[in-house]
Amino acid sequence: AAGVNYAVTGERENCSGDVARRAGNEYLYEELARGNVETLNEMAPPRIVVTCPHCLHNLGSEYPQFGGDYEVVHHTQLLAELRAEGRLPQPPARPGARITFHDPCYLGRHNNVFDAPREALGSLQGELVEMPRSRGDSFCCGAGGAQFWKEEEAGARTVGAERYAEATASGADIVATGCPFCLQMLESSKGDADGPVLRDVAELLAEGLPQTTMERDAHAG
Repeated sequence: AAGVNYAVTGERENCSGDVARRAGNEYLYEELARGNVETLNEMAPPRIVVTCPHCLHNLGSEYPQFGGDYEVVHHTQLLAELRAEGRLPQPPARPGARITFHDPCYLGRHNNVFDAPREALGSLQGELVEMPRSRGDSFCCGAGGAQFWKEEEAGARTVGAERYAEATASGADIVATGCPFCLQMLESSKGDADGPVLRDVAELLAEGLPQTTMERDAHAG
């Protein structure tokens, strides 16, 4: 829809290795990282766009130690850029809608990407409300440090439930984020309860695309 020339690694794409490193399996991490660097160096992309902040951090900040020096951007950064250039269709206006953005740890605190997601959400013409803990003081969804794959310790409530309660208390109708881990953790915390719906920033902006455009791009990918 925006006329971006792109390619994908297809069957050669592998996990960035973030979970292995955070869980302490450095051997597996290095194996994955070196394999990915070999693939990416062969492709020599001018820029890499990722949809996961953990991948953003790995490819951009940790792969240089394995010979991988790339310009890596998060998809919300690309969306904000395309919006600023007028290359994205205007999503349907959401008058009266209240939207809050959950800052993923590896997007915000670790990589200082705070404004781009909010700039992208600005095209929705709703009211952007902030939770008390936001930006650099954001509260984790509970998935960090490979905790996504583990049972949480007993407590009054889970980390994800604590964060979803904050989002609900903000009065938001929609909780937007830019991390698949955060999205799933917060979805699990919401369950079947009434409360704000969870969406990736890209999902919200995609609602402005004509269905024919989305179908064409899906087939092209």
